[in-house]
Amino acid sequence: MTGITRAIAAATSVAASLDLPANDAIVLHNSNRLALRLTPCDVLARVAPAGHEVAQFEVELAQRLAQAGCPTGLLEPRVDPRVYTRDGFTVTLWTYYEPATPHTSPVDYAKALERLHVGMRKVDVPSPRFTDRIAEAEAVVANPDLSPELADADRAFLGSRLASLRRAIEDRGAAEQLLHGEPHPGNLLGTKHGPLFIDLETCCRGPVEFDLAHVAGAVCEHYPNVDQGLLDDCRQLVLAMVAAWRWERGDQLPNGRRFGEEFVRSLREGPPWPTLDAVTRRLDGL
Repeated sequence: MTGITRAIAAATSVAASLDLPANDAIVLHNSNRLALRLTPCDVLARVAPAGHEVAQFEVELAQRLAQAGCPTGLLEPRVDPRVYTRDGFTVTLWTYYEPATPHTSPVDYAKALERLHVGMRKVDVPSPRFTDRIAEAEAVVANPDLSPELADADRAFLGSRLASLRRAIEDRGAAEQLLHGEPHPGNLLGTKHGPLFIDLETCCRGPVEFDLAHVAGAVCEHYPNVDQGLLDDCRQLVLAMVAAWRWERGDQLPNGRRFGEEFVRSLREGPPWPTLDAVTRRLDGL
């Protein structure tokens, strides 16, 4: 996100107006939203340009998931659970969790994800379907103005693969439910309370295999009753969608274009379909 200095000022101003002392702000993550640790009040602030309507959805969903006993990060309990606006930004305030474990075991990861899915089945909220996410990726691929550096051959390949995978997954007729949408390791915190999922703005409805396609293969091995064929299709789909977003104009992920090239190459090479973490390790030389 651009305008980091103004965004930090907006977050600290909101916190101060709520009697939460925020003399300093540590940037934890910067993409479409800015994640800040405000101190000394020790609050996690998420900041986005105004018009980021999904913030209200995330706040309401977080409250419902907490009531359902889901392993998710909580809103900051010292203030009203709502979206605050300041200087052209929306600000939401969350509990900050000190990292307790650097790595969550595949067994604990799978158990936490299963608990999340069980709890989500109890929550009935209007939410997008996973196919809406596909449509967003297709729009990026189809419009050269949105992805000017994407080669024509790769553009045609990705567009065709996204469309065919959408049909293949829908034709399977699998049961659908509320999902996290992107439960990859970057959205899982190892805390003293156990593994907690954060960043709920990507929640959507779909088969659980869509969520599982974002995690390591070892995690999937400990998740019950996985449809392996559907998981393979979803892994391809996730590779294709992430590839599309890495080619989007203005993408702020470090080495994003390199990731985009690698995802397209993986799709062209065919099975076995790599997981996102496997591609990341390969690019990092690990």
